[in-house]
Amino acid sequence: MTIEAERHVLVVFPHPDDEAFGVSGTISSYIEQGTPVTYACLTLGEMGRNLGNPPFATRESLPDIRKQELLASAEAMGLEDLRMMGLRDKTLEFEDDEKMVQLITELIDETNPSLIITFYPNYAVHPDHEATARAVIRAVRRMKDRPKLHCVAFANDTLSGLGKPDIVRDISPVRERKMNSMKAHISQTAWMLEEMEHKLAQGDTETESWLVNERFYTYRWDEDFEESF
Repeated sequence: MTIEAERHVLVVFPHPDDEAFGVSGTISSYIEQGTPVTYACLTLGEMGRNLGNPPFATRESLPDIRKQELLASAEAMGLEDLRMMGLRDKTLEFEDDEKMVQLITELIDETNPSLIITFYPNYAVHPDHEATARAVIRAVRRMKDRPKLHCVAFANDTLSGLGKPDIVRDISPVRERKMNSMKAHISQTAWMLEEMEHKLAQGDTETESWLVNERFYTYRWDEDFEESF
């Protein structure tokens, strides 16, 4: 599968499994073409809701479980440069803004990406998602030569403000890698995967289309919009 050539792709999300459902096909595609990819996962998702029924984990053991799942997801995608940044789950909105911007700036300075993938600010639902998006946008805004920004947006009914995705990427050739990336995060996604696989087995074309088409918005450097977060 041919996708645009990039010098280096930097992916920044806050939680293990954020990459799997939205962009693991894209990550796998770049890797298969020989493009270096760095995935910076800001937390270990240690406050994930699912501890099992009956419980398979405690609050103390869940971080290590999710760490191992994240490593398995990276392996499924063929990703070698995985960064676990060590911030605390469900607290990113309370982190110092400048600290967050500097963390992202250091990643950019080191990896020198031509493309950054993250969430779209104001269209990402979860406070950790929004804090991550803000930090990335603010870091890139300060740059003289800005890399491209491809953003994931899924904020329920508010997407009318963005319109249709700017990029819809068919990742069918790496579909199995994406499935394995999602399955790696089984502690949090078992019920979702069971439902999805049932629909796929029934030939649900909408579910198949969701699976093999990854959607992105290019960030719009509009001054009024920038000031909205």
